[in-house]
Amino acid sequence: MKIALVGATGLVGEVMIKVLEEGRYIPLTAITGFIPAASEKSVGKELVFNNRKYRVVSVAEAIEQRPDIALFSAGSEASLQYAPLFARNGTFVIDNSSAWRATADVPLVVPEVNGHTVTGSQRIIANPNCSTVQLVAVLAPLHRIYGIRRVVVSTYQSVTGTGSKAVQQLENERRGINGSRAYPHPIDLNLFPHGGTFLPNGDTTEEAKLVTESRKIMQFPELRLTSTVVRVPVTGGHSEAVNIEFEKPFKLDEISKIISTSKGVVLQDDTDRCVYPMPRYAEGRDEIFVGRVRRDETVENGLNLWIVADNLRKGAATNAVQIAAMLLEKEIVKI
Repeated sequence: MKIALVGATGLVGEVMIKVLEEGRYIPLTAITGFIPAASEKSVGKELVFNNRKYRVVSVAEAIEQRPDIALFSAGSEASLQYAPLFARNGTFVIDNSSAWRATADVPLVVPEVNGHTVTGSQRIIANPNCSTVQLVAVLAPLHRIYGIRRVVVSTYQSVTGTGSKAVQQLENERRGINGSRAYPHPIDLNLFPHGGTFLPNGDTTEEAKLVTESRKIMQFPELRLTSTVVRVPVTGGHSEAVNIEFEKPFKLDEISKIISTSKGVVLQDDTDRCVYPMPRYAEGRDEIFVGRVRRDETVENGLNLWIVADNLRKGAATNAVQIAAMLLEKEIVKI
């Protein structure tokens, strides 16, 4: 099986390489060809995959090599331009940008939630926004049992979600270096309620994605969800304070059991010992961590949760590789 990685030199691309090298989801022995691709400025550079050096090629050259699967992390513009060309050549594209997420016939997939939508009928598959991935993995199993009436989410998103330029801005500010900026304000010792760009209704694009993507993945178009996205000066992962109103009454021990037995989710909830999820300890992990599970006594059937995950791994690279693994498991792509 040949795998292309478009955007191989970027922040998420580097993590995708690491996830593939670990062989947790796709055996390394199954990967007989690896094609790193990037923009023209990176063509000719060398990178290492599985202890072997590879030359970075242009996207056009990667298309010509007809890989079985192409993992995309090169931004929406590149995805809109090149994903259809890969697909036309018989390649399955798993795209990490927002380019195809809202397209009706393109599956938007979190394997633990809606893996059944990967059927092979569509050669472009969308990877959700990082904040959406960790949210729906927890909401979906609860919704199936109790029915969700309304959700309020406040996210505390790592600078890694913006990219390497934002990480560099944070590091420069901490060292007192006046360098290039990814944000309109200082991020060190600060936070700001601004993710993406502002829309006419006052929401940001990051907030809008949480709504539209959650509805599509959960196949719940009437889901009432509102959110506020906050950028914070951490690099370990994204955190979310989530308030849920259910249609049906619940017991807290039942909620905890559902969370702890959900695939890919880990319950960390022992306040007597100050055990709860934190991005510092989620970094480098594929699991989604949930804690501070408690009843909201101000509304009927109300629940509060705290959800943390590494946005570069489960929120991006790992989820994409898991989708690729599903193509193999279902024998849509044969090895």
